[in-house]
Amino acid sequence: MKKMRVAVFVSGSGSNLQAIIDASIPSIEIALVFSNNPDAYALKRAENHGIPTLVINHRDFKSREEFETEILKHLEPLGIELIVLAGFMRILSPLLVREYNNRMINLHPALLPSFPGINAARQAIEAGVKFTGCTVHFVDEGVDSGPIILQAVVPVLDEDDEDSLLQKIHEEEHRIYPEAIRLISEGKIRIEGRRVLRKP
Repeated sequence: MKKMRVAVFVSGSGSNLQAIIDASIPSIEIALVFSNNPDAYALKRAENHGIPTLVINHRDFKSREEFETEILKHLEPLGIELIVLAGFMRILSPLLVREYNNRMINLHPALLPSFPGINAARQAIEAGVKFTGCTVHFVDEGVDSGPIILQAVVPVLDEDDEDSLLQKIHEEEHRIYPEAIRLISEGKIRIEGRRVLRKP
């Protein structure tokens, strides 16, 4: 089986990167871990597993487009087929999103389309919902608005605060993100409009 070449974009600790590495998905090769933050602990996680890393600091560029043009220069020679955003804390411009249309995925700590944007767990608690969760979705030009691939549900208990709720959400993230990557890399999903459907 030809392995899908994947780049994982990170900015922080990289717990979701670690979950992807630990899942040992046979149909992918993590060809690159990229970060805009030279101090991201996720880079150390990649190095510990012999995965090539790349750092390009967004602060060195005048615009998002210049920053992303530089990123693309490095992705193209590596034959990257899927970009996985795993705690990448930069809003992307249409330049990169269009180049990787339906080939870039993100993980959001809420049941989209509810609670997009930042502080999703806090939004859920303040809204008084009884359930929230996490969503793997394709990236489009909106904010957390692309077609939904997988979701997982967690209960919001009366005693939950933002930290305890996030801990439960992260456990589900670490389960469904590798699964979504596996489905994509094995060619087991198709997109029809806003719907992501599993192939038989």
